[in-house]
Amino acid sequence: MGRCKLNPPFSFQVLDRIKASVIPLPGKNFVRHHLRNNPDLYGPFWICATLVITLSIMGNLSTFIQMHNRAGYNYNPQFHKVSVAGVIIYSYAWLVPLALWGFLQWRKGVMQGVGSYSFLETVCVYGYSLTVYIPTTILCVIPFELFRWILIIVAMSISGFVLVLAFWPHIRNDNKMASLGMVIGMIALHVLMAVGFKMYFFQKFEEQKAAVAVATQKPAHITTHKS
Repeated sequence: MGRCKLNPPFSFQVLDRIKASVIPLPGKNFVRHHLRNNPDLYGPFWICATLVITLSIMGNLSTFIQMHNRAGYNYNPQFHKVSVAGVIIYSYAWLVPLALWGFLQWRKGVMQGVGSYSFLETVCVYGYSLTVYIPTTILCVIPFELFRWILIIVAMSISGFVLVLAFWPHIRNDNKMASLGMVIGMIALHVLMAVGFKMYFFQKFEEQKAAVAVATQKPAHITTHKS
């Protein structure tokens, strides 16, 4: 499974890994050039925790900015967004790497030339790849729909590039169907998560207005007439 540091590694190591995940360079494999057989869970854990906080707070703040001056709107903190963000992010950062690691272990046994990282290295790559979403979610509080979509697409591209650069060397020797299927699956889940962030936490004004209207709608009174 490989070694893993639960305690904080040297700060320059964490900073180097964060920088590499935000500015991926062609030919620079994240695992080989930055983890060096020494994965840590400290960075991925706090990156995920920070993303949960920024996503929840900025999602609430985005709703308030768009709706605070609208008639009939009363601000209510949406604490359930913290739970939603936590489930999505930690599931993505742990369950997807687990499935990917299992798939590579299987392909490694049936196809010569296919490699695999340890499970902890796989988790570490996915955890650090989420770093770019932290500043993205903070900037998404700006209520301009096109600007938000551009931010999400840029973050999604950077993060996805980190993943592809890290795992492609292990699957390029597999048959085309398996390697293409793995890349498509990896990218599809990544896009689904990023678009889900945008659609759920940073809705456009019309969607926010409809949600508020449903939340504030009063049930119709039922009247009975005596005979």
